[in-house]
Amino acid sequence: MVSIIPITAILLFIYSKLISIYRSNHVLDSCGHAVLITGCDSGFGHHLARCLDQKGFVVFAGCLSPGGAGAQSLVRQSSSNLKILKLDVTRDEDLQQAKKMVQENLPEKGLWAVVNNAGISDWAEIEWSTIEDFQNMVDVNLFGSIRTSIAFLPLVRASKGRMVFVSSIFSFFYCLNMGAYSVSKRGLEAFADCLRVEMASFGVKVSIIQPGNFGQATNILKRKTALDIWNKLDDEKKRIFGREYIDLANDYFTSTCRVGFKDADPVIAAMLHAVTSARPKHRYLLVSTMEMFFFSIFPFLPTLLADAVFSLSSMYTCRKEMLYAKRDPQNSYL
Repeated sequence: MVSIIPITAILLFIYSKLISIYRSNHVLDSCGHAVLITGCDSGFGHHLARCLDQKGFVVFAGCLSPGGAGAQSLVRQSSSNLKILKLDVTRDEDLQQAKKMVQENLPEKGLWAVVNNAGISDWAEIEWSTIEDFQNMVDVNLFGSIRTSIAFLPLVRASKGRMVFVSSIFSFFYCLNMGAYSVSKRGLEAFADCLRVEMASFGVKVSIIQPGNFGQATNILKRKTALDIWNKLDDEKKRIFGREYIDLANDYFTSTCRVGFKDADPVIAAMLHAVTSARPKHRYLLVSTMEMFFFSIFPFLPTLLADAVFSLSSMYTCRKEMLYAKRDPQNSYL
């Protein structure tokens, strides 16, 4: 009798795991369900809109420029179930008009999911930025998602559906040049975490997508030259940073972007899972296999140790050596 107990416990454990795997692999029937996606002009949103359309969902594709090349490409390559919405997530008027159109065209099972994908990116050290740079970033990446969520939550709650937020590893991985972007994404994840706790009572599931370096797979990265940065600085900042360091920082950022993912498939697969799986994950960390361990533990490192990680980078070493060094005033302003 005693020997039967552990065997029974093992069998029950295996059975529960099999049930868990079955449920996680169970995919929602798309028929009669609608999904709203923001930021479908290009990038992740554009690809996801096409995928969900092919799977039979009614797709409301929010586009900043409905008459632009991206939106028109969606129209040509998709079925009549995909509908283009004019949607600037920074404008309450656009959101109210989009909500009206969604409500007037909902399929029988309602709005199943909202994918908050619209976002912008830029890079600059904090002292090279203005308050307007931070405001623009936060207005799109954070408040844009909040506006969209508040507008469409009643519809998603009615269907006990999904809210999905596209964040970034820079929500927790702080580094040079990404201050404003990190602020917007860390705020976004705080909002999504609070929403997940609140919506659990209604049966609504909330997921966060955390892409790593997918700059080559999208057009989110803002292209600029060292001269663009230099011309934006006042005389004091030019004296402190120097043109040589600005060139180095620009080259470093550009080279980093070149080594990222070249296609968006991992992100789209995660988005599809978050929308369609019976048991979506709370977070989807999307980095290379080599990077997975590092980015999985980084949020849990003591601050002293996390900060020390950056001292291992040659870029940080060069930065420390170059900044505040005495320069020839004439060469400093070339």
